[in-house]
Amino acid sequence: MIFSRSAMEFQDFILIVPCCLGFISLCKTFIRFLKWVWVSFFRPAKNLNEYGSWALVTGSTDGIGKALAFELASKGINLVLVGRNPSKLEATSNEIRERFARKVDVKDIVIDLAKFSGEEISNMVEEGIKGLDVGILINNAGMGPPYPMFIHEIESEVLESFMRVNMDAATWVTRAVLPGMLQKKKGAIVNIGSGSSMAVPAFPLCTLYASTKAYLAMFSRCIGLEYEEHGIDVQCQVPLFVATKMIRGFNDSASVFTPSAEMYSKASIRCIGYEHICTPYWMHSVQWFLIQRLPDALLNWYLFELFLKSRKRRMEKF
Repeated sequence: MIFSRSAMEFQDFILIVPCCLGFISLCKTFIRFLKWVWVSFFRPAKNLNEYGSWALVTGSTDGIGKALAFELASKGINLVLVGRNPSKLEATSNEIRERFARKVDVKDIVIDLAKFSGEEISNMVEEGIKGLDVGILINNAGMGPPYPMFIHEIESEVLESFMRVNMDAATWVTRAVLPGMLQKKKGAIVNIGSGSSMAVPAFPLCTLYASTKAYLAMFSRCIGLEYEEHGIDVQCQVPLFVATKMIRGFNDSASVFTPSAEMYSKASIRCIGYEHICTPYWMHSVQWFLIQRLPDALLNWYLFELFLKSRKRRMEKF
């Protein structure tokens, strides 16, 4: 009788344990979902003016960089715009001044990040921001592949430009801005990465682009830890497709899945100062979640076939 009762209690225990574990797992999933909703839609943005009165934005005359410059200006933050084309920089600066009724100051620094050495870039930035309270740095400048191609097909000059713009420039510009942030013990550095380097297991035929963007993610993680105690927030933002010229030929029309640069910039600004690695636009985070549930082999096969077809169409045109 005693044995029978013990057996029944053991059977009840065996049944209860999976239920309890399942309930705990469900609760954790629900909590993660609530956190995602809070972060994506309700979490208030930080007061960016507390970092400093000026923001420096590289690659600021097109796409995400230009949209971010306008969004920062709408917050009353003065701008240092870095670009390679003097006329486009001037046009962007004038447009910002006109839209915001000259309530913000705008300064231009003309640098071709693909042609100058790292030390030259650093010196030019240091000279350009001398005397300015630069509290925010956005390393947005980047080169995308002209079309999907094998790495041996990339001309040596283009390959060198990729390395300089996508990795060297962000490193040296950050080095130039950091001393001022360290002196006042506050600042925010945002590096614009790419889902090609993190959301998928591989990004074939766009190898150099994805690899250089992966550098930005690790660079951000490391200096984020190094300078956190000095009041400097470092973040790598990892967007998926955004409707800019860089993705022309893939999916360049704005939609809820592929936001415009303006849509993305609003989400981007709301995330500054929070997570070290983040995906600001809510639908991108949904896509990322779904992508990570697929087998790596399937994703690799699909992307390789997709980019092979895109490469073939490109070559047929020329």
